[in-house]
Amino acid sequence: MSTDAQTRALPGERIASYDLLGRRDTDYYAVFADIPDADRDAWDRAKTFVDEVGTRMQGEWDAATYPVELLRRMGELELFTDGIEHPELPASTPLAAGLVNMEVSRGDGSLATALAVQGGLALRTLALFGSPEQQARWLKPLAEGTVLGAFALTEPDHGSDSVSLETTATRTDDGWSLSGTKKWIGNGASGGITFVWARVDAEGDADHDQVRCFLVEQDSPGYTGTVITGKVSLRGIHQAHIALDDVRLPADAVLPGTHTFKDASTVLFATRSGVAWSALGHATACYEAARTYATERIQFGKPLAKFQMVQERLTQMLDELTAMQLFCRRLADLETSGGLRPTQASLAKYHNTRAARRIAAIARDLLGGNGILLENGVMQHMADIEAIHTYEGTESVQALLLGRDITGMSAFV
Repeated sequence: MSTDAQTRALPGERIASYDLLGRRDTDYYAVFADIPDADRDAWDRAKTFVDEVGTRMQGEWDAATYPVELLRRMGELELFTDGIEHPELPASTPLAAGLVNMEVSRGDGSLATALAVQGGLALRTLALFGSPEQQARWLKPLAEGTVLGAFALTEPDHGSDSVSLETTATRTDDGWSLSGTKKWIGNGASGGITFVWARVDAEGDADHDQVRCFLVEQDSPGYTGTVITGKVSLRGIHQAHIALDDVRLPADAVLPGTHTFKDASTVLFATRSGVAWSALGHATACYEAARTYATERIQFGKPLAKFQMVQERLTQMLDELTAMQLFCRRLADLETSGGLRPTQASLAKYHNTRAARRIAAIARDLLGGNGILLENGVMQHMADIEAIHTYEGTESVQALLLGRDITGMSAFV
């Protein structure tokens, strides 16, 4: 029995096992009641996937193992398209992409990160900037999840200031040579392909100092991907430290549509909205778990839900959750209309990851000692929220982007 209250179990009380992972209605303002049928179909496919996976990812998370076969199932359900417009990809709207991201995150943060890497970053990079030949070979396998894709921009010494990347691409007689290091690269050591962003080196080169993206097969000589260990967040996906030691590539390995860092920023901007949706999914799971626990857990002779303090905490969580939903729905509407500005996506990411942290903290506290059990889900979501709070631009960087937009003055320089 939990040690958070030394009370004797009442008849019918469940002591060791609470069904905290079931889906319950959390759309208090009916924010998603009027979504189009096609978008609802995408959401339903994501729900199907989450239901199929069930609680499996708790064991994978605990063991720090990455079940890459589940990506193939996501591909079968057409979950990777992430609102990308391309004639060879199934149609998907920003709202559909957001709902899929939210639902998968509600199930598991590691799989949601795999979704973001495979679809939002790798597939989008190829669809936006790849040559017809590159797309003909790799677009369908990436969309189907039969080939894993990685997006390698971040470096050990360049996270928030990734514009200063040091990985270099040097022309050779028959193509290119890549040298440098990358860090925190999802799928970067899982077999497949990596989209490596590098700065063109060599004085006298017409493209000197331009930022280009290269399609690199992970079995290329000189490419070494090492899984990062010791993580206490997103343990169910492997992220890699990549060493590029004179990786020789053919001339056509460069993505012809990439020329400057703004091209990388285009991809990052598109996925920033996804982080806001992912935070909403994590927060939804925490709220559902807390509400279920409060109605089932008996303490001092009555359910926790009958205590005034507990009802106030549930109300605080619903308040935060509803605001997150409104942010996300408006974000999708703006993106659909073509009117979404990068800083608007930044504000949604800034608000929602902060709110998700608060909801997770309340849920963790409300579950008492049981809150630290992996089987109850909250602690896992709480840890995974810490990762999404940082990636795609830290809270501080988002604040500075917004501050520059608000004031017209940059604090970066």
